[in-house]
Amino acid sequence: MKADQKVEAPSGGGSKKLIIIILALVLVLAAAGGGAAWFFLHGKADAEEHDEAPAKKSKKAKKPVGPPEYVPVEPFTVNLQPGESGADQYLQIAFTLEVGGLEEKENVKNNMAKVRSRMLLLLSSKRAADINTPEGKVQLAKEIITQLREPFEDRGSPQEIEDVLFTSFIIQ
Repeated sequence: MKADQKVEAPSGGGSKKLIIIILALVLVLAAAGGGAAWFFLHGKADAEEHDEAPAKKSKKAKKPVGPPEYVPVEPFTVNLQPGESGADQYLQIAFTLEVGGLEEKENVKNNMAKVRSRMLLLLSSKRAADINTPEGKVQLAKEIITQLREPFEDRGSPQEIEDVLFTSFIIQ
């Protein structure tokens, strides 16, 4: 019997080694699976963060979170281009600009002479029929935004003009 026990003892030790090897393989596979899952779940999120990080920073730098800032533009009068009747017509207009933040508000205020000059040039090129309809006013607002987004200084950054809100609009 002792001989039988000695024969079984080495095989029992071999089975322990086999169980240890199997457990080690299971642990390695579990760790590899967990690592792969972490890589795929967090790796994609990290890659998206790295791709979007410059865009988010530039957006945050340009548009701070908070209430909108408004810059009123004093009323002014401009002659319009003659219409089909050839009669002289003029536009008396006042509006408020919605800008991208306090810094933009100060920039627009400091350059109000340039704002008014650009508006006079734009508005004096219009005919009453072009801006008399609601669609014409919407188009005019878009053109004003385009004109005022142009940098005030050479090689300057564009202004963040978000909207034009008409406060007075009289055509005679």
